[in-house]
Amino acid sequence: MRGGRGGAGSVGRGERDTVARGARLYEAAQAVAGDHGRAVESVRGALKPIHDAAVKRELDAIPVARLQDVTEGRLRLGSVEKSGLRTVGGVLEAGPYRLRQIPGVGQRTVDQMLAAARRLSEAVRETVAVHIDVDRPDPGTTALVMALHVLVEAGPDARRAVGRATVLSERLGPLLADAGPAAGRFRMLVAGREKKARALAAATEIRSLLDEGEGSGLSGLFAQASVDLLRGPSSDIAAWVDFELRSAEYYSLLAEISGRPPDADAVEGFLPDAIAERVRTQHLDDTHRRVSLRGYQAFGARFALAQRKVILGDEMGLGKTIQAIAVLAHLAAEGQSHFMVVCPASVLVNWTREIEARSALRVMVLHGPDRHDAFADWKGRGGVAVSTFDGLRGFPAPGGGEVGLLVVDEAHSVKNPKAKRSQAVALWAERCGRTLFMTGTPMENRVVEFRNLVRMLDGDVADSLGEREALAGSVAFRKAVAPVYLRRNQEDVLTELPSLQQTDEWEELSASDEEAYREAVRAGNFMAMRRAAYLRPATSAKLDRLREIVQEAGENGQKTVVFSNFKDVLSVVREAVVAGTPDGTPVFGPLTGSVPAGRRQQIVDDFAGVPGPAVLLAQIQAAGIGLNMQAASVVVICEPQIKPTIEHQAVARAHRMGQVRPVRVHRLLATGGVDERMVKMLEDKTRLFDAYARRSAVAEATPDAVDVSDTELARRIVEEEQARLGMTDERLTAAE
Repeated sequence: MRGGRGGAGSVGRGERDTVARGARLYEAAQAVAGDHGRAVESVRGALKPIHDAAVKRELDAIPVARLQDVTEGRLRLGSVEKSGLRTVGGVLEAGPYRLRQIPGVGQRTVDQMLAAARRLSEAVRETVAVHIDVDRPDPGTTALVMALHVLVEAGPDARRAVGRATVLSERLGPLLADAGPAAGRFRMLVAGREKKARALAAATEIRSLLDEGEGSGLSGLFAQASVDLLRGPSSDIAAWVDFELRSAEYYSLLAEISGRPPDADAVEGFLPDAIAERVRTQHLDDTHRRVSLRGYQAFGARFALAQRKVILGDEMGLGKTIQAIAVLAHLAAEGQSHFMVVCPASVLVNWTREIEARSALRVMVLHGPDRHDAFADWKGRGGVAVSTFDGLRGFPAPGGGEVGLLVVDEAHSVKNPKAKRSQAVALWAERCGRTLFMTGTPMENRVVEFRNLVRMLDGDVADSLGEREALAGSVAFRKAVAPVYLRRNQEDVLTELPSLQQTDEWEELSASDEEAYREAVRAGNFMAMRRAAYLRPATSAKLDRLREIVQEAGENGQKTVVFSNFKDVLSVVREAVVAGTPDGTPVFGPLTGSVPAGRRQQIVDDFAGVPGPAVLLAQIQAAGIGLNMQAASVVVICEPQIKPTIEHQAVARAHRMGQVRPVRVHRLLATGGVDERMVKMLEDKTRLFDAYARRSAVAEATPDAVDVSDTELARRIVEEEQARLGMTDERLTAAE
C-alpha cells in the first residue's frame, strides 16, 4: 500500500511541478505581451497631439464654403463668413452656442453645419500623415521618436516573441484553468472524477507545450524581449541619430501603429483577387531575418513565394533587396540550402553587406580570380552565392532542385535574348524551381523587352502578351502579367513618407582603379587618393554605378543632383552621363566656386524648370549653402566628405520644405581604401557629437567648429594606407 501511495504521490508532484512551470511560462508570455502593449501605447500617446495638431492645421486651411459641397448646397453660409468664421476648423472650434449667436442662423442650420464639419474632420483625420522633421525637432516629435526607438531597437526578435507569447497564452490559459485541481494535493483529492480527468489531461498537454517551448528557447526569447522593450534610448540624441539612420523602419512602425495603412489595392499592385488572395495566405517565416518588413514588402516577399517565378518591379527606393532577402530567409527556414544572386559588378558588395546585415544567412562572393574555388566551396557548404552576370556564364548550370532560389538584380540587363548573359540567366532560371527577377525600371512601356524577360519565367504568359495588351492600357496589361509581375510606386504605398533615405553604395575597385589608387598612395597624395576611382573613366566601377542610378532615376521621371568635392571628377561625370543617356536627358552645371552666385541660382532654376528627368552637377562646397534644389529627389555623392556637416548641408539643399517626394541619397564608396577609412573614422568619432551639434544655431553657423581636422585625418589615412599596401619603406611625402 505504501508503495502504491508513494507512486501516486510522485505522480502528483510531477503534475504539480508541470502546472507550476506552465503558470510561470504563462506569466512570462503575459508580461512580454504587456510590455509590448505599453510600448505601443507610448507611441500612440506621443503621436496623438502631433496628429491632432496636423489635423487642426488642415481644417484651418479648408474654407467654410466647402461645407456647401458636403451638404450638396443646402447650407447658406453668407452670415457665417461675415461673422469672421472663414474655415471649417473655425466652425468646429466655435461650437453650437457661438454659432447660434450669429444673426440669421437657426438651430437646424447649426446642426447641419456641425455635422458636415465633423464629416470633413473625420476624413482629414483618416488621411493626414505625420511627418517627422529631423532638422526641426521639438519636444513632441522628440517624444515620438524616443517611443518609436524602443520598438525599433527591440527589432524582429521582440515582434517574434510577442507573436509566440500571444499564441501560447491562448493555448496555455484554458489549460491552466482546467489543470487547477492538479496544482495541489488537497484540491485533487476533493475534485470530482470528471474534473480530475480533465486536470490530468490538461497537465499532459501543458507538459507537451513546455517541452516544445524548451526546445525552441521560449523562456529566453520572452525574457530578452521584455528587457529590450523596457530599455529606453540612452538619450534623445541617440534616438534622433538612430532615426536618421533607419527612418524607414520608424515610419513603417508609425504607419502600422497609427492604423492608417496605405491603400490595400496599391500595396497588392492591383493584382486580380484570386492571385492576391493566394499571396495573402502565403506564410512568411522570419526565423533567419534580422529586419522588420513594411506591409507592402511582406506582400512582395509572399508574392515571390506563392507565384514561384516572378518579376518584382517596385519603384526605386521601396526596398526590393530587403524583399529578396526575406524570401531567401523563408526558404532557408524551410530547409533549402543553396541560393544564387546575380547582379551587376557595381552592386556586388552591396548585396553581400545587405545579406550579412539583414539575415543570418551565410554569403559567399563568386567573383575575381578565385571564383571557381569559391563556387566549389559554395556547392559543398551551401549559403547565398553572389555573382556577376559575366561570372555566372563560367559556372555549370545546376541540376533540378539544387538551387532554392535564383535572384537576378537589375533584370532589365538580360532583356536581349541573343546576349550570352541573357542565355546564361535563362538556363539557370529554367533549372531553378524559384526565380526572382528585380528591376526598378518601369517595363510597361517596353512590351517587347518585357516579353523577353517574362519568357524566362513563364512561356504561356509571354505568349499572351501581344501588342493588344499594351495598347489596351495599364489595366489590361496588369491583368495579363499579374501571374508574374508586381510593381508598386512610392506615392501609392508610402503613406507616411520617409523624408530621407540614405544608401551607401560600396563598390569594388576595378584593376585599373586599383592601379591609379596605388599610384596616389605611393605619392602620399590624399586628394588624388580620394578621386582615383574616377581617373580612368572607361573602367571606373563608381562611374558605372553612377550611370545606373541616373538612368534608373530618369526612367522613373526623377531628377538627380550629383555632388563631388572635385571639379575634374564632375567633368568626368558629365561626359559619362551625357554618353550614357541616349534619350537626351539634359545635364546642367557643373556649379563650382568660379560660377557667380546669381548664375548658380539661374542654373538651378533651369534644372527645376525642365519637365521630366534632368541631371545637375555641383561642387559640394559651392552648392551646399544658399541654393534650393528641391526639384531633385535623387542625390549622388561621388566620394565621402572630410567634414560631415558639408555633406549634410548639401543633402539639405534637396531635402527641404517644398520637396514632395522622399529624397534618396546614394553615397558612392570604394571598399578597402581611403573611402572605407574615412567613413569609419568619421562615424566612430563624430556621429553623435555632430548630430548634437547640428541642432544648435552656433554649429549651423560655424560647421568647422565640430569637424575633425582635415590635415590630421589626411595624414593618418595616407600613412595607414601606405602601410597596408606595403609602401612604408618608400619615402613618405606630405599629404596635400
